[in-house]
This record gives sequence, structure tokens and C-alpha cells, in this order.
Amino acid sequence: MRYAPPGLCVNDFALLRDEDGTYAVLHLQGPWTAEFDHLRMETSFGRATSTDLVDWQPQGPVFGTGLPGRFDQQAVWTMHPVRHGGGMAMFYTGVSGLTPGGWPLQSVGLAHSDRTDGTGWRRHGTGPVVEADPRWYRTGERMGWRDPFVVRDDESDGWVMVVCASDASLPVEVSGCVALATSDDLEHWTVHPPLISPGDVDELECPVLERLDDGGWLLLGSIGGTRGFEAWTAPRLRGPWTRRGPLGPTGSYAPRVIPAPDGSRVVLHTTPRQVGLTDTGERCRGMLAQPKSLVVRGDSAPRLEWWSGLDAWLAEETDRPGPHAVGDIGITGPVEITLRTDTPNGGRSALAVGCDGKKLWVTGPDGTRLGETTLTEPAATLRILTIGEYVEVYADNVFALTTLCYSGHATPWTAVTDGREHTVPVRPIRLPDPHRDDASAVWPGQKAEG
Repeated sequence: MRYAPPGLCVNDFALLRDEDGTYAVLHLQGPWTAEFDHLRMETSFGRATSTDLVDWQPQGPVFGTGLPGRFDQQAVWTMHPVRHGGGMAMFYTGVSGLTPGGWPLQSVGLAHSDRTDGTGWRRHGTGPVVEADPRWYRTGERMGWRDPFVVRDDESDGWVMVVCASDASLPVEVSGCVALATSDDLEHWTVHPPLISPGDVDELECPVLERLDDGGWLLLGSIGGTRGFEAWTAPRLRGPWTRRGPLGPTGSYAPRVIPAPDGSRVVLHTTPRQVGLTDTGERCRGMLAQPKSLVVRGDSAPRLEWWSGLDAWLAEETDRPGPHAVGDIGITGPVEITLRTDTPNGGRSALAVGCDGKKLWVTGPDGTRLGETTLTEPAATLRILTIGEYVEVYADNVFALTTLCYSGHATPWTAVTDGREHTVPVRPIRLPDPHRDDASAVWPGQKAEG
């Protein structure tokens, strides 16, 4: 339900689905450190497989840095495999070293495989296939040329690549953009001006292109400054693009879209953790979070909703406490729901969710505000999910808020409305791998620790 390989953090990733229905995730991986040294720690792609997008089984590394002297000798970053011929072509970010100012030198390379399961990669030559063009994009200091994503062109028989880049015409603090390149053969690329350059984004990472049922396009981009992701839509790949605003709340990052086993579209994303698994620990890379349903209807803004595929992992309703649970609450006025208390059967809240009209928030120990958002409309229902320290809140079934809290002890959930308290029944979550005890395992909670 949440995945990282044993003892490691997950960063950006890609999703594949084989003919037999098996899913594979390729992901950046590295150790648990606050200062994540991208030149020494993200040196390989891990791989895991699943049949349901929930229960992931680690399969070990499948790709690593290139030989000394090559464009990818220092680090390999975000990748995107696409079907090509009887196998796959994988575009990935290579880092050759640092500029004098300490900025990673990035370019995009290509690898091939005769397989479709995410293994068996061999490099295409010794150099990159596409680099930043200084006519439109910053090169050298404060450059960006990473996170490639490739789709079929909707205006030719060729291919289109989008890349995280830095618009050379803008101040570096607001230069985050999505670069555009085209190719007829996946090996020779022509770079064009930016596809999207908002002018108010520092980094626009991990771009994703998805063809919609009406023939239009959806673009997702992760916003470095807010650590969330936003959506754009367009009738054609080359635009015009309309900015639709945040699709996921702060704390959800690096999304990918894939058909679920039932054929519906879902989004998976990463979620951070904290070093030492404590509230005072520095944020670090984390885990792959559970899927959300991607809903795109007419001219409405896209949204993420609860995915029914998770229901199979929920047990029957109970009033008993548990560290991993889902609960539903109807709202008729201001409400605060206590999920954990400071001591076993304690009287003070250590984790609570509150809603007052359009305001939605999560508090930790001593009422510390851990996260908050303003809803577009007052919510009638809340669905709350907790897995270890990870908290998700859905307002009227829409993914609205997420945060982390490592404090407190499991307790029966209680809601207070108009001064009256009542117990909230919850459905315990069955973890796919409940016996893991490494750093990447789900935080077991205070009760299990003590």
C-alpha cells in the first residue's frame, strides 16, 4: 500500500504494465539522509512488481550509472520507458558532474531492451540523445534538463518529448518550464521553445502527458516550491494549454498515470518521510503512495478521488483502535476528529483532523498545525486514511490534504460536533507486508515501539 525497497527511500519513478497484466515500477532510490547527495546516492534504478498497484514486491536494481567519462557517470535520474518494436525504449536523465558553482550538469540519454518488464537495458551509444538548447533554455549554472517523458505526436508519425528545464528568458527564480523536443526515430531530436513556461514557478519537475478520451491532453507537473503537483489541459498536444491549478495537495509529488486492473485511470505519486521517523526529523525522500482515481469530466478541472481498488484491503468496521485505518464522517457543522492521543487511553489529542466550512486542517501534539487547505466548497463528508505516520484526507471523496505525524498512540476515533462527542467506526487496513522491520517499513506507532 506504501512501498519503498528495504532500507532505502524512493524518489521519482515510472510505471509499466506487461501483457500479462503485471505492473512494474522503476524508481530512483537512495539511503535515509536529510542532505540527499544526488551525485553519489541516486546511482541506480530499483524495480518492483505488482498485480494490483498495491502489493509491491522488490526485485532489485535494474540500471545504474555509466562508465567513467560518460554523460551519466555521476548519477542517473528520472526515467520514462515507452513501447518500441517488440521491446522498450527508455529515456532517462544522466548527470556527468558539477558546474564550478556546484550545479548538476544534466542531459537525456536512451537505453533499449528487448523485454517489456523493465529489465534487460542496454545503452544507446555513450552520449546523450538530447541536450538543452541555449537559445531557449539555461545551460551550465542553474540549468535544468531532466525528467523526460515521451509520447506519440498527435500531428505526425513521430514522437514528442517533454523535459523539465529552465527558461533562459526569465529570472532563474521563476524560470521553471516544460521543454519540448520532437523526433521521427527516437534517436535524433529537435529541440523547440517551451511547451509551457508559467513564469511563476521555480522548478516544474516530472512532467507527464496523458491523452484523454476526447482526444485532448492532460499535463501534470510537480512544482518544486510547493512540493505538490498541478494540472494543465489542451485540445492538442501543442496547445493552447489551460492551467487548471493543483491536482494533488502539498506533500504529494512526482505523479504518474496508468490504467488500473479495472481499466480506469489512476495516479500514483511519492510521499516524503522524516529522518529518524520522528516529528523533529528533516524531510527526506520517502515512499510510493497508494493510487488515486483520476477523474476528468468535460471542461471541469481534473481531480483525484478515492480509488475503489483499495477497498479490498479494508477489514470490517470496528470501534477498536489501530494505527492503520480508514474512517468516514458526515459533516453538518464544525467538527474535530481525534485519531491518536498523547498516551494510551489519554485525554489529549496527538493527531486530529478538523473542518469548519471550507477550512480543513490536521493538527499534531499540542495543537500544532501540520497541514491545512481551503476547499472550493464546504464539505459534506470526510474520509480519513492513516497508515503509520501518513495521513490522507478526502473531502467529498476528493483528495484534499496529506501530512505526517509520528506522535501519539492508537485510540478509538472520536468526533466532536457542537460540544458532543461520538465514536467514529473505522475499517482497519491490511498491510501487504506487515512483517517488514527495516527503515522503509511502515512506521509501527508508539504502542508498538513501547
